[in-house]
Amino acid sequence: MFKLFVVLGSILACCYAVGPLVTASKGEVWPKPQQQETSENYFVLQPHTFSFKGPVDIGCPDFLDDAFTRYWTIIATSSSLEQRGQLSEVERQPQQKFWEADDNFVGYLDSLNVELIGECVNEAVLPELGDNENYTLTISSEESTLSAPTIWGVLRGLETFSQLVHVERESLVVNATIITDFPKFPHRGLLLDTSRHFQPVYIILQNLDAMAYNKLNVLHWHIVDDPSFPYVSHTYPELSEKGAYHPVSKVYEQSDVRKIIEYARVRGIRVIPEFDTPGHGGFTSSWGLSHPELLTPCYSNDQPNGQLGPMDPTKNSTYTFLTNFYKEVIDVFPDSYIHVGGDTIDFSCWKSNPDVNAFMSANDISSYEQLDAYFFENTVSILDSLSSKYLVQQEAFLYGATLPKSTVVQVMKLGLDVLAALTKADMFGIYSGCWLLDKLSGGGDWEKFYNCEPLDFDGTDEQKKRVLGGEALMWGEIVNEYIIMPRVWPRASAVAEKLWSAQDVNDIEAAKPRLEEHVCRMNRRGIAAQPPNGPGVCL
Repeated sequence: MFKLFVVLGSILACCYAVGPLVTASKGEVWPKPQQQETSENYFVLQPHTFSFKGPVDIGCPDFLDDAFTRYWTIIATSSSLEQRGQLSEVERQPQQKFWEADDNFVGYLDSLNVELIGECVNEAVLPELGDNENYTLTISSEESTLSAPTIWGVLRGLETFSQLVHVERESLVVNATIITDFPKFPHRGLLLDTSRHFQPVYIILQNLDAMAYNKLNVLHWHIVDDPSFPYVSHTYPELSEKGAYHPVSKVYEQSDVRKIIEYARVRGIRVIPEFDTPGHGGFTSSWGLSHPELLTPCYSNDQPNGQLGPMDPTKNSTYTFLTNFYKEVIDVFPDSYIHVGGDTIDFSCWKSNPDVNAFMSANDISSYEQLDAYFFENTVSILDSLSSKYLVQQEAFLYGATLPKSTVVQVMKLGLDVLAALTKADMFGIYSGCWLLDKLSGGGDWEKFYNCEPLDFDGTDEQKKRVLGGEALMWGEIVNEYIIMPRVWPRASAVAEKLWSAQDVNDIEAAKPRLEEHVCRMNRRGIAAQPPNGPGVCL
């Protein structure tokens, strides 16, 4: 029996490797830069002597100083165990300077010169769609420089520099490197749903940090949907008083909104709000708890049954209400775009309502899809009158709504065929169809997101130029504040690389070590990202 146990133990031992399943890289960048040359020569960076040297006599010094402080802190706190008081006195002795006998050591890096080529107009500058985020980063014996035409490019370059710096034998080193980098797409987003489960402000801020670490630049804030209305409106305060899960503890005051927008702004991230209309298909719309007149009464056996469906698209009062509401939203949210929603509407209530059907007959509307299109034509007309731009879900396009060519259509389902169709119709699109973060397949399922390519459809080059990017979607049905971070990260990191890096960056095996390192990097920075590849450890 003893011999049998020994044999079984040997068999089992042969099948499990000692150590991590994937060995993390060192000083590799996520998302992968467009062009990079890296030498084996390296510099040692000492946090107590290192500094960023910013541009002289140019605008936005406060903005840049804030960024320098933020990234100096990130670099300094990711350094040696000595700074955390965990090295012994023997380990602190000069013999620990391993690099002094290494031929690849080429000196100490005491500063990074940051050059802002273009003019920074003012300290309150906001990121916009299509901003130039290009940068060039050179770390060499001659000069170490980060150069960018905009402050947004400076931010992306600082993030890259912070990732190049890595720990080697408890010291910070950075290899001689030349990087020329720019994003593949201008719209690289993450949707956070705060209606189905309320997410505290600190969770939204943590996600903004993680977005910056992954070079995502749009927070699509799905702030309101059927389950709850957590936004505190000054025009219609009753919406949150009756529609939020709790009118005090589960709401976003406008001061909270301002805090989130500013936190995002200084990280080069836009905040696009979505107040979903005309209704997600349920019968307990949070809008209707305070304003039932907005919603469509449902009928059974030719009588009202007490239930309410989506917004009533046949009443002028609906559009008057939305006009007043959108006036406030445009004032509170400074981004040029508003997302008006529009997905997954249930037509059953409209079908049951005799007044809705009479309206359709009188206005030559032959289907409920056309009625939905009618609603969105009116909605975008309102936003046009308020000089706002807008995004809509794919249903508005598929149901035949007459939309201006400047409309951005979000494709969330039905695959790339819809993206091909709308770009063929000279519309702009963003893609999310394969990046549903609420669909969990187990550990390592980031690979399925990494395998998705938004431009992988039959179409002309001109069509593909109308694809502005995409978004990872974190719908909130089954995530609360306690589990959302590891559900989003690093799965959204895979999306981030597909939206930033060159189209030929698609080798999963090559990506695994970099993502392993990047997850540990995010963990050190306070992001509760889950392990991406299996057994391992962050050192």
